[in-house]
Amino acid sequence: MPRFFIDETALCGDIITVRGGDAVHIGRSLRMKTGDSITFCREGTDFVSVIEKMTSEEVFCRVVEKVPSSSEPDLRLTIYQALPKQDKPELIIQKCTELGAARIVFFISKRCVSRPHEKSAEKKLARWRKVAEEAAKQSGRGNIPEICGIVSFEEAVRELCGNDISLLCYENGGERLSDIDFSGKKTCGVMIGAEGGFDRSEADMCCEKGAVPIWLGKRILRCETCPIAVTAMIMLSAGEV
Repeated sequence: MPRFFIDETALCGDIITVRGGDAVHIGRSLRMKTGDSITFCREGTDFVSVIEKMTSEEVFCRVVEKVPSSSEPDLRLTIYQALPKQDKPELIIQKCTELGAARIVFFISKRCVSRPHEKSAEKKLARWRKVAEEAAKQSGRGNIPEICGIVSFEEAVRELCGNDISLLCYENGGERLSDIDFSGKKTCGVMIGAEGGFDRSEADMCCEKGAVPIWLGKRILRCETCPIAVTAMIMLSAGEV
């Protein structure tokens, strides 16, 4: 069944009104018609609906059932990723969305090669959010992960250590991820470095603030591979698969 995300303005009582690109996609691309079933998602709730009326620019649907989205993890995972170069952020966003991450925060560390200026960063952010939305639709998520603007390393560390579990992927070793106890925890943050990893002073700061360095195995992963691998491993360890 096709799935679309809506905001609070689309829902009025048990009627959902779809306009713009999604309405065109429903009518022209999917060739749906009145009487067809369609699911809308908002804040972790699935609204199972039936199309009642369609025009060239609007689709009107009646909600027949509201159910919690079964695809949303109970553990709210935030990925803190030092900004990598080229199109690597898009790959990270796409795959971490598919795997269940709730938020992705990019930050600038000492070894970041990519340091976009403000106008360029705004364009990237708009594109990244679109990638997250498309990945969320494709993977059947109940929420679109929050893609945050680029922040400083210090701000990322403050946020990281505000989670119930704060982890640092560190190439110089640490605890095994399988030894981390996720039971009863609601939020988890994991920080990953850029292409050159972390400067020692950055790793020390994270640990001083309460982050736990973790070790993912004998092989050193690329900066775009690590967040994908660690997201999958955390979801497995937390029983979210």
